Amino acid sequence: MSESVALDSIDAAIVRELQNDGRLANKVLAGRVGVAPSTCLARTQRLQRVGVISGFHAKVSPQAVGRGVEAVLAVQFVAHSRPLVDPFVAWAQALPETRSLQHVTGPDDFLVQVACADTADLQQLVLAFTARQEVGRLQTYLVFASWEGGPVLAPQGAHREQSGP
Repeated sequence: MSESVALDSIDAAIVRELQNDGRLANKVLAGRVGVAPSTCLARTQRLQRVGVISGFHAKVSPQAVGRGVEAVLAVQFVAHSRPLVDPFVAWAQALPETRSLQHVTGPDDFLVQVACADTADLQQLVLAFTARQEVGRLQTYLVFASWEGGPVLAPQGAHREQSGP
């Protein structure tokens, strides 16, 4: 989805509720947003079809699966050029340690959130990053704790009323 989709107050409520609990039964969701289950299902399916809801995922604790050391790697390229970006992104995404990858502005080109088994595993990962020809500098930040923000909501005043599902 490349452009924003206008949401009315019911759509926004569905999106908010599903971000808080993606496993809500349609009947429960419908009750929470104040519409009939058939209307709720139709709206949820439309939100998926137009790309507002891009998927449903299980949240897995890295520590519970043996990846107790988390870090953010700030990666600066030797030269920021398009031919270097795509192969780097594909390589970084394929790593089992990578949890998220952001292409950013500023002195760094990428921020890569990783989860490793231990500090020796993190060291090997850092060496793999610095061995890449496009990487000029890498800064490692250990994560002591992290918190997620709330659900993604449309900006205030961006809702529009619509009738029907």
